[in-house]
Amino acid sequence: MSEVLFLEDLTPGRRFTAGPVTVTEAEIIAFASRYDPQPFHTDPGAAAAHPLFRGLAASGWHTAALSMPLVIAAIGHIADGVIGGGGELLWPRPVRAGDSLSVEIEVVEATPSRSRPDRGSAVLRIRTLNQHGEDVQRFTPRLVVPRRPAP
Repeated sequence: MSEVLFLEDLTPGRRFTAGPVTVTEAEIIAFASRYDPQPFHTDPGAAAAHPLFRGLAASGWHTAALSMPLVIAAIGHIADGVIGGGGELLWPRPVRAGDSLSVEIEVVEATPSRSRPDRGSAVLRIRTLNQHGEDVQRFTPRLVVPRRPAP
């Protein structure tokens, strides 16, 4: 996407997509070794014995990190950047080595600020999906978005 987006462009129901990106075992282990060093993320043997994961699983934080460049690819030309103001983040199923991830984004609401007329907020529903169309992450952030300047 190349157009610069302002709050007025983020109408409820508007959709964006990007991806895929494929996840490797080496990336899962490297990320987790540095940022989430738990055996079910760093040791395939220990992960296989884990009662919940039953195999190597990417850290949820790795899933979030992999999703962010996809979000930028889909809607990255928001004026002033993609600036988060909070939200809800869920990981309903693990990401595995070999998974190909993509994002689907839907604008849920866009509201002008009452106290700051130059901006507003937009709520997005961001789903990160694996190659089977299954949600591996759901993120519902509220973004701070500039309004279009007067001509």
